[in-house]
This record gives sequence, C-alpha cells and structure tokens, in this order.
Amino acid sequence: MAGGVGSRFWPMSRTAFPKQFHDILGTGRTLIQMTFDRFLPLVPKENMLVVTNERYKALVLEQLPELKEEQVLCEPFMRNTAPCVAYASFWIAERTQDANIVVAPSDHLILKENAFVADIELAFKQANESRNLVTLGIKPTRPDTGYGYIQWADVKETPESQVKKVKTFTEKPNLELAKDFIESGDFYWNSGIFIWTLPSILQAFQKHLPEMYAQFEEGKGKYSTASEKSFIANMYSTCENISIDYGVMEKAKNVNVVLSDFGWSDLGTWGSLHTHLQKDEHNNGTVGKHVMLYNCSDTVVHVEGEKLVVLHGLNGYIVVDAGHSLLVCKKEDEQKIKQFVNDIKMKKGESWV
Repeated sequence: MAGGVGSRFWPMSRTAFPKQFHDILGTGRTLIQMTFDRFLPLVPKENMLVVTNERYKALVLEQLPELKEEQVLCEPFMRNTAPCVAYASFWIAERTQDANIVVAPSDHLILKENAFVADIELAFKQANESRNLVTLGIKPTRPDTGYGYIQWADVKETPESQVKKVKTFTEKPNLELAKDFIESGDFYWNSGIFIWTLPSILQAFQKHLPEMYAQFEEGKGKYSTASEKSFIANMYSTCENISIDYGVMEKAKNVNVVLSDFGWSDLGTWGSLHTHLQKDEHNNGTVGKHVMLYNCSDTVVHVEGEKLVVLHGLNGYIVVDAGHSLLVCKKEDEQKIKQFVNDIKMKKGESWV
C-alpha cells in the first residue's frame, strides 16, 4: 500500500512526493525500496503488487524497476485502505481462485528482518490451516498514544503459542488507557500488516462490507483489460472511504494475531524517526551532509542536499529543511504539524504542501 501522503512528515513529505519515496533514514534506499527488499525472501517479485494513487505510478516504476507496469494498481482518489485491499484482491481473483496474501504499508521500518520473515511464514501457515484473518501484533515498548492496540485472548490448549485469538481492537487510546494496556500484558500494537487467503478476505468483504464487495465484483472480467481504468475511476467516485481495520478486522470474529517483536516502527512522525537514528552523545539524531550542532540535545535534524545548517541551543526540537520550506517545532508539539499543513493549504495554497 503506497498511496498515502504522510502529512505529519511535512515538509519533506509532500503531496507530489510522499515519504515512502524518500530515503528518510539516509541508508541509500527509500522506504518503498526497503519494503520491496524485505519481501523478496517471501514473495516472488512477479507476484508483488503496489496499490497507489495514479499520480505516483511513475515514481513507483522509477524506484522499483523490477516491477512491470501491470503490477502497479492505480487509485484515482484516496479512499483509505479497505478499497485498496478490495481492489488488489479482486485483481488477484482474476488469475487464481486461491492465493496467500500479505498486505503491508510501504513506509514502515523493520530492523530484525529475519524475525519478520519467520513471523510472516508462521502467519501464512495459520491463515491456510484455519482460514482465519491474521494480523501481526507488535510487543509494545512504551504507552504510545499514536498506535492502535490489539488485545489478545489466550488459548488454553497452547498458552505458549505465538498465535492468539484477537479479543478487541482499540484505536489510539489516551495516555492513561495506553498505560493500562501496557501493564495488562495482553495488548500489542497494531502493525497494520495483514495475512490471509484470497477466499477468506473475499468472504470477509462480502459479509462486513457487502456494498463495497458488490461494487468491486461488478468489475469481474475488466481487471487487467483496457476497461479496468475507466471502471475503477467510476467506481471509486462512489466507493466508501473506510479503513480495512474499521470495515473488516474489528467486525470479524475469525481474527488471529501473531505476537511479534522484530524492531517495528510505522515512522509516523519525526519523533518516531528520531528514535531510530544514530545519536550523538547528546541524543541528537541527524540526516544531512552538512549539519553542525552546538549546545543542542534531544533534537532531530533532517536536511536535504548540500545546504550547511548550523544550530545552537536547541533542546528537544525538530528541524527539517526540505525544498523551499523550513520547519522548526518542539518535539512535544509534533502532533500539531498536521494542523500546520492544513493552515498552509488555506493561507498559502496547495503548492506548498
């Protein structure tokens, strides 16, 4: 899934060039390229699909030249993740009646890739044997209010099992509730990574999002033909804007979670990026060729190109220089960046975001 804008990573992430297409960690590979690399041990490259907004098709093909044009499914409008998953599922259904499917965002960070591969393989096995919907839960390291949480129920027969039955989903709790979740021990972060068989997810759409199922079913025979683009354009104009979490996962009773710990972050904010950057002795994390810090601490700096940036006396700040824009913001106020972006649209125009 590569259609998001990542507005909380402004000014680096912009509508014309979102964060999944940036080398945000300074590794030489963009986030979508790192995601592609991560799945090569699990999925043949010819079986990979990228679902993105049609404006990013050229970017996807430029950054992933291993893919054919037909492997990039283009959405005409942003309609959240349920239509994205439905589109890919019906597209696959034109080719096979059964398939193992893993759905993943293109902009996540995973540090322990061998553990990740092992957990996906375990999830594939569980999805095939039980025909349940499976998600990966991440062992929480702090009471984070920016993540959704999954509560799992133990299975008496195999209490030591890594696979659990999902009891509840909770979206982004307040801090007190997040602390309670951590203390309870039976809540994990929701990674947004899903594994299922093709029949299982189609049945789930038919049961929980029947109108959306019917809309995509009307396209049978049109996927991968000259009619696909016009069909998708017409259908998306009336398609419900809803996430796969709200639309399917929270309603379904046949959901399992694989309890995982593979160094995951959704890299949703500059603060989360700071956590994963190499730090100096004052806990400053920087990306950029020419950054000089004096009397600074607990600060994240991201600078593009050859610009020299000298900073003095900052404690707990975000400093981002990208394109024609500069952001300086306290780390504790990073949730306000989304509001800044909305204000910029209103007062300065779309071209700045």
